[in-house]
Amino acid sequence: MSDITDSISSQMYKKFFGAGITLISVLIAGTAGYWFIGDGKYSVIDCFYMTVITITTIGFGEIIDLSGNHTGRLFTVFIALFGISTLTYILSNFTAFVIEGELNETLRRKKMDKLIKKLKEHYIICGIEGVGFHIVNELVKTNRPHIIVDIDIKKIEKVLEVFHEKVYIEGDATDSDTLFKAGIMKSSGLFAVSGDDNQNLVISLTAKQLNPAVRVVARCHDPKNIEKMKKAGADSVVSTTFIGGLRMASEMVRPAVVSFLDIMLRDKKKNLRIEEIKVTELFSGMTLSELNLKNYQNMLLIAVKTEDNWFFNPPGNFELKTDNILIFMCSSHEREEMEQFFMGNQ
Repeated sequence: MSDITDSISSQMYKKFFGAGITLISVLIAGTAGYWFIGDGKYSVIDCFYMTVITITTIGFGEIIDLSGNHTGRLFTVFIALFGISTLTYILSNFTAFVIEGELNETLRRKKMDKLIKKLKEHYIICGIEGVGFHIVNELVKTNRPHIIVDIDIKKIEKVLEVFHEKVYIEGDATDSDTLFKAGIMKSSGLFAVSGDDNQNLVISLTAKQLNPAVRVVARCHDPKNIEKMKKAGADSVVSTTFIGGLRMASEMVRPAVVSFLDIMLRDKKKNLRIEEIKVTELFSGMTLSELNLKNYQNMLLIAVKTEDNWFFNPPGNFELKTDNILIFMCSSHEREEMEQFFMGNQ
């Protein structure tokens, strides 16, 4: 966004700087010329006024008497030709610049609307400052489609400086129309992460009313509001203060574990994450060994979640059932391959 602003400033400078200097020069020359032509009988204001009405073609009549003064009238013709042409250039370019800017904004908005309409099974981030920024960063790194929603365009612009060509909507996420525009009916999940608990509660409630199937994760500052948000429709509520406390305690008592997780998240080459994949009906009855997970270099099966239990480090003869959830450590690329595999596309 800063590149766009710099480009606009550069264009304005190139188009208007020279013309502006020329116009100022004409005004000064005209004022001085009429003062000399009038032998100093007229005030500077009168001379300036005579110059202005000449180059703007207002034609209120000659303030300075030029009758019989051929030099004065030739000078007026000279000032009129230069002044009118310069002023016309400035006004025409300014008009074109405004129209072009509005046209570009309209085209950009239409392009954005087309991109939004194409989105499906995407994630909506409501509130981009702070926590929202880090959510976008994670979704980008793991190749998950998403859209940003924030009422403050300046906050969105800061994000666009880091993540170029992001899909976004400038609007109030508590408004049903805004969430409709963001594709709430086709969305897989919504993050209510504004800086205000009340707003996050309303966003959660609105999202669930529009699409009861969408998963909503809400941010909460005050732990007292957690139950309220869950009753409003949030599937999960995250207290940033609680998570921060756990992180600090872990840094103290299990620093090697924290270091391992940090390295896993920051390794750009492998880009490892703890991911989950749901077992489809097509693979019900198969064992884990039949999945040939060894073919995936960076994939490590950690656990299997069934309807009523967890199985950690399950054996190869573990039999899968529909809707079991496999918990892996893997790269985003391998996650995508496994998702395609369980959809029967491989």
